[in-house]
Amino acid sequence: MAYSVSRTVVDAFYEAYAARDVAKVAPFLHPNIEWIVSGPMDVLPFCGTFRGKAAVVDLIGHRVPSVVKVFGFVPESVLVDGDQLAMLHRQSGRRGFDGRVVSYRVANFMRFEDDKVVTNLSLIDSFDAVEQMLGRPLSVHESPALDAGNVVAL
Repeated sequence: MAYSVSRTVVDAFYEAYAARDVAKVAPFLHPNIEWIVSGPMDVLPFCGTFRGKAAVVDLIGHRVPSVVKVFGFVPESVLVDGDQLAMLHRQSGRRGFDGRVVSYRVANFMRFEDDKVVTNLSLIDSFDAVEQMLGRPLSVHESPALDAGNVVAL
């Protein structure tokens, strides 16, 4: 039978992760973990690809808190299927430079092996997050109206 991660392990991992307790998160990380945070690196410098347990511990313990100090982690939807996990949650924190509260959604897609996270893909609602991190609405220009001569029906 193929490996399946238990809901107990998932809940224990997320409890430690939500608290940002690196000492409690580390035992859940595979030595060769790949952790990807998708988002604009120029505004959210903790985005990118991190390989290896030490890099992920540094990310959770130092890189993220230097930008936003997370204090809220509210799961909205969790799905565990075999060794795979998908979660949508709302993350709240204070910007590191001024303490302003920001809150945005994050979707995590993880794979576990022997009760350890071996891969993670975090997709941030980056439009919402960037708007809040910058402290102003983003300028979004509407597309020009389509000219009937430029429309093709298929």
